[in-house]
Amino acid sequence: MEEWKKDSRREPVITDLDALVPKDHLLRKIEKVMDYDWLYERLDPYYCHDNGRPGTDPVVLIKMVLLQHLYGIPSLRQTYQRIQDTLSYRWFLGYGLLEEIPHFATVSYAFCKRFPEELTEEIFAHILNKALNNKMVDPKMIFIDGTHIKASANKKKFQKEKVAKTAKIYAEQLREEVNAERATLGKPPIEDADDDDSTPGGGMAEQTVSTTDPESGMFVKGEHERQFAYEAHTASDRKGFVLGVEVTAGNVHDSVAWDALYDQVTDRFPEVEFVTMDAGYKTPWIAKKTLDDGRIPILPYTRHNYKEGTYKPWEYDYDPKENHFICPHGGILRHTTTDRDGKRIYRSNTKHCKNCPYKAMCGANEKGQKIITTHIWQEYLDLVEQLRRTERGKEIYAMRKETIERVFADAKEKHAMRYTHHRGLARVTNWVRLKYAAMNLKKLAEWSWKSSYFHLVFSLLLPKYSKSLAFA
Repeated sequence: MEEWKKDSRREPVITDLDALVPKDHLLRKIEKVMDYDWLYERLDPYYCHDNGRPGTDPVVLIKMVLLQHLYGIPSLRQTYQRIQDTLSYRWFLGYGLLEEIPHFATVSYAFCKRFPEELTEEIFAHILNKALNNKMVDPKMIFIDGTHIKASANKKKFQKEKVAKTAKIYAEQLREEVNAERATLGKPPIEDADDDDSTPGGGMAEQTVSTTDPESGMFVKGEHERQFAYEAHTASDRKGFVLGVEVTAGNVHDSVAWDALYDQVTDRFPEVEFVTMDAGYKTPWIAKKTLDDGRIPILPYTRHNYKEGTYKPWEYDYDPKENHFICPHGGILRHTTTDRDGKRIYRSNTKHCKNCPYKAMCGANEKGQKIITTHIWQEYLDLVEQLRRTERGKEIYAMRKETIERVFADAKEKHAMRYTHHRGLARVTNWVRLKYAAMNLKKLAEWSWKSSYFHLVFSLLLPKYSKSLAFA
């Protein structure tokens, strides 16, 4: 018994960490595909080599952040604590069992103060380029959607503020086309009225602004729950690789942030052919821009709320030659004007409709006038609707659940993207971009390892098969 007690109190044996990490461990796979020389060259100007004490290896700091996002650890503090007693994490960083790990505050300071702002974008691009070089990315078909991330802000601490409306990118082009059409109708042109509160994309609007994180936005979730959030507008390919991301406040509509994300992805991948989106992106401008670029937008059916017992819009025949609609009973609805939003307004003759027995079924107003509105870019929406009905369109749209929706599910369930501890749009953007970089890196490492493994197996088995082949 005394001898057993003596053995139980013996000093721990220092072992070789490399022997303790399994050969098929994720971090081993990552080390095989990653290279860090470019990081040393990129960050060298931000360190002083002949003054003061030596700084912490910058690649170690970046690896600590990658560990956080690879394993879905909520914060750098918890990442630091897990590295202390996780052998594979220490091996990944190149630290022994008794070596002191860099403090999480050092990591945080480096990314906030020392490293350049564009470093996270460069890391994301570097990993994506590796996937491209290995022919794992297929950008011919992209899927765009957005997901909300709960902000680090108390939803009860806010104030109402007047903020400037965000001007739409296409506002000037739309105004030019509207004025050209109004001129043919004998209407005065619409001027750029930035101070008019009724002007979309101009004027001021009242918003709920957080006093904790003013750059987040109030997001209404469901019927009752309201919370401050950010939104990650994301594009992926059909294999689940993230191709681009644009982070905005949670109260920014998907269609508003679409242009920046679409331009970012298509500039990098001009070979994009299909652009698949959900109903939030089904707007005339998105349909027009995508089709004008020679690409095919894949958008879903949108249900309209029509009063029961009334005529549906498709029951009115359109005469393109005369540019008017004909109601089911022969009444003419003429194009009277086009408003600043690009809506063409068609009105019926009150003298003709006032005593019509079917007035209630067509939804005429009290004066007996029926009004129909279409958009100045309506033909693009009509073409999108035709594409939606094709078998190819249905097949591609059904892939959303295994591409972009899967990306969001993995990001939230496996990589802790449901909420963020960071505040401010710039910091949250860097946080999201690093998270997507880690997800792409994980997929790249796993697929590369499987490819090399199968290649090894076949190379070992192929000689045996080749000897047994016989031809008559």
